[in-house]
Amino acid sequence: MTAFPIWLLVVAALIIFALAAVAGYYLRKLHLAQKRQAAQLVELEQSALDQRQRVNDSIQILARTLLDDGVGVTEASIRIRVLLDALQVEQAVKDEFVAFYTVADKTSHIPILQEWKKLPRKKQFQFEMEMAQVESEYQDFALNAAKRIIGREF
Repeated sequence: MTAFPIWLLVVAALIIFALAAVAGYYLRKLHLAQKRQAAQLVELEQSALDQRQRVNDSIQILARTLLDDGVGVTEASIRIRVLLDALQVEQAVKDEFVAFYTVADKTSHIPILQEWKKLPRKKQFQFEMEMAQVESEYQDFALNAAKRIIGREF
C-alpha cells in the first residue's frame, strides 16, 4: 500500500477552507441585502400610510369646507371623488357616497383650470348655469354625504 501524500491533504484542506470563506462572504452579503430590503419595505409601508393619512385629511377638509360653504358642491364632489378613488375604496364606500360620484359624473365634461380660462365668457356662463342646476339638484345629498364622511378613515 502506498501512503496518501500529505501535501495532497493540505491542498484539499486549503481548497475547502477557501470555498468556505467564499461561501461565508456571500452569505454575509446576502444577509445584509435582506436586512436592507426589509428596512426599505418598512420605510415604503410607512410612506404609504403617511400618504393615505394625507389623503384622508384632505377628504375631511373638503367635507368641512363644503359644509361651511367655502367650496361649491361641484368642486368638492370632483375632488372628493378623485381622493376616494386614489384610496381605492371598496364599492360599498362608493355607493355610500354616490352623491359625490354622481355630481362629478354629471359635470365631468366641463373644462377646468386653463381650459376654462380659454372659454368665451358666454360658454363659461352656460357651464355655470349647468353646474348651478346640478348643484341645486344634488346639494342636499352632497351635504348629507359630507356630514357622514366627517371623521371617517378610508
